[in-house]
Amino acid sequence: MTYKTIQIMKVGNKFSILLIIVCFISACQAQQTHNIDVLVGTWKMENKETYEVWEKEKDSLKGHAFSLREGQKQITETLEIEISDHDIIYKATVPNQNEGQTIPFKLNKSVQDLLSFENMTHDFPKKIQYKWINEDRIQVHVLGEDDKGFSYILIK
Repeated sequence: MTYKTIQIMKVGNKFSILLIIVCFISACQAQQTHNIDVLVGTWKMENKETYEVWEKEKDSLKGHAFSLREGQKQITETLEIEISDHDIIYKATVPNQNEGQTIPFKLNKSVQDLLSFENMTHDFPKKIQYKWINEDRIQVHVLGEDDKGFSYILIK
């Protein structure tokens, strides 16, 4: 082995170590960006008596949405966010819709500034997005074709 070959190997090893560090930092940042645990708690829709409640379980978040009408709690949606090694899936079951079937929405990990759960084969919504405003406020976008839909603010 020549001196030049040894120098190239040293540079290659340094590059490999640098590449591993960059990948590790990128992975950590992606995990922080997609931290779903910040949803845990009770959230109230701004200017309405509508709520979203999330609780942490082993490998998922379980939740539901409800409205208060004349003091009565009416469940409007049953929710779950399931976490696996490869995917994060948002599951929504709405009474009297989709023949009672749960509709899955997969987290689009390429979107970094919000949680974008997507199911482009579903009629509506195709995307359910959570964007943090601050620790006590989230903007939710419910979007269909051509990203048309509606938005609302949740307050913790």
